[in-house]
Amino acid sequence: MKVVFMGTPDFAVPTLRKIIDEGHEVIAVITQPDKAKGRGRSVQYPAIKEVALAYHIPVFQPSKVRDPELIKELRAMAPEVIVVVAFGQILPKELITMPKYGCINVHASLLPKYRGAAPIQWAIIRGEHTTGVTTMYMDVGLDTGDMILKAEIDIEEDETGGSLHDKLSVLGADLLAETLKQLENHMAIRIPQDDSQAGEYAHMLKKSMGKIDFNQSATSIERLIRGLNPWPSAYTTLNGKTLKVWKAKVIHEHYEGSPGEVVDITKDTIVVKASDGCLAIDALQLEGKKCLPTSAFLRGYDLQKGVILE
Repeated sequence: MKVVFMGTPDFAVPTLRKIIDEGHEVIAVITQPDKAKGRGRSVQYPAIKEVALAYHIPVFQPSKVRDPELIKELRAMAPEVIVVVAFGQILPKELITMPKYGCINVHASLLPKYRGAAPIQWAIIRGEHTTGVTTMYMDVGLDTGDMILKAEIDIEEDETGGSLHDKLSVLGADLLAETLKQLENHMAIRIPQDDSQAGEYAHMLKKSMGKIDFNQSATSIERLIRGLNPWPSAYTTLNGKTLKVWKAKVIHEHYEGSPGEVVDITKDTIVVKASDGCLAIDALQLEGKKCLPTSAFLRGYDLQKGVILE
């Protein structure tokens, strides 16, 4: 099958590799423009571009995918299907209706739940026990197209945004491969989404989301910490410095104290009061330092009970 692939970050890489391994002809890769990153502002390629160049696949990086020249060039290529995985731009109708088999999207949730840009992280933050991936025919709405296939996975108790991302990227690649087989064999069916079952929109992540509010329950804070690991990360402040919290667990022992107060310290953990229960912080990172197990942090930092994290 002649495929145009549209994607940008690491999440899309396993799907592109799978399409190539399955013997499909990837005639072009469309990805976001290169960006300058880091203190040196060195230019870095999107993850998908690296893969495309390794396979000598033509790469297009339009600032706007609705560019008439790009659409004209893609039409001349006559793709049978366009596969879209975490591309990062809204596709115009001209692209959606162009290929014989349509534009097929791999979305990292069990639609119609968690439509939006960050379904992986929000599933953890909101306490879901299962999630998955869905392949669907794209339409002009935001993740509202007819579904084709779904694959489900359990969310582990210690699951982070990063670990779930990696699992779903592989699951999505396999599901897309099966979807293409069904399309080729004219077996793919359209399953309309039930809008009444749509969950709260999974908005794009922002750094400000990571600010821990210890007036929330210990359970909700622990989910936030896992969901925002590795980016943008959950954080608080300790004596005026940013303190990132990378790992914590909920404990239900009763402690007197105010939300955010360090109510106990052991050799391995720091116990902080929340509105309901407490958090035992097991890994953290003080501003300007590297991430450490709490046991190592405490050997180099004289933390006292009664300090308020805020």
